[in-house]
Amino acid sequence: MKTAVPSEIKLEILQKIKEGGKAPALGKQYGVSDKTIYSWLRNEIKPDITLMDYNKLKRENDELKRLLGMIMLDLEQEKKRKIPSRFQ
Repeated sequence: MKTAVPSEIKLEILQKIKEGGKAPALGKQYGVSDKTIYSWLRNEIKPDITLMDYNKLKRENDELKRLLGMIMLDLEQEKKRKIPSRFQ
């Protein structure tokens, strides 16, 4: 059975975690699941990223994937050149 945790307790737990407390230990102390505490943390922490930053990172990621693909293709071609063929 789920019971709502008072907001004062929730804020106190989150504050203690920010000060270095461990979620499992605080969960036992307050009678709250550590999974609940982790979900609170996940909801509290929101990345501050703009659309422009997101698009820049997406372009960089695409470029890195393209470069990696080219390198992998070069390596495969180099392997094929080095393997002597019995039928030549």
